[in-house]
Amino acid sequence: MKLLLQVIILFFSSVAPALTDATDFSFKSIDGGSLDISAFEGKAVLVTNTASRCGFTNQYSHLEKLHKSYKDKGLVVIAVPSNDFNQELSSNSKVKEFCNISFDLTLPIAEITSVRGKNAHPFYRWLKKEHNFQPKWNFYKVLLDKNGHFHSSFNSLTKPNSTSILKVVDEILKQP
Repeated sequence: MKLLLQVIILFFSSVAPALTDATDFSFKSIDGGSLDISAFEGKAVLVTNTASRCGFTNQYSHLEKLHKSYKDKGLVVIAVPSNDFNQELSSNSKVKEFCNISFDLTLPIAEITSVRGKNAHPFYRWLKKEHNFQPKWNFYKVLLDKNGHFHSSFNSLTKPNSTSILKVVDEILKQP
């Protein structure tokens, strides 16, 4: 009986608790430093995996417009460039230059980050494990509520300025 109790205690002490929100994650910023999701507590966060050479790349302009029009209302928009679909430029400096020249982006941008597979960023591994979400292409969007909880996701075809996204963002921002 004593051995069984020790095995049970050992098992439960070695099991890591499941993460229920995204506040423990951070991305490396393309500008240096980090983009800590915990720093955005009390704000909704829209995280989008992006690519510079994709047919959906023009969504950068919609992401920037959303960022500018909603940042004072409590929304943070984060772009996460990824080459998982072989459509990203070869370096962070080229991505940053492209985003600045082509879209004059002011929204936070992460360094080039893997969003799928064994090398996926921990945030994306968490999304897959806990919420059965994995980007199937570039410009998939994940919306977190003000507490860092996964709220909803949108595919590439859903533009950042679409009614379906704006409606959900507005609902989240109205919540205390």
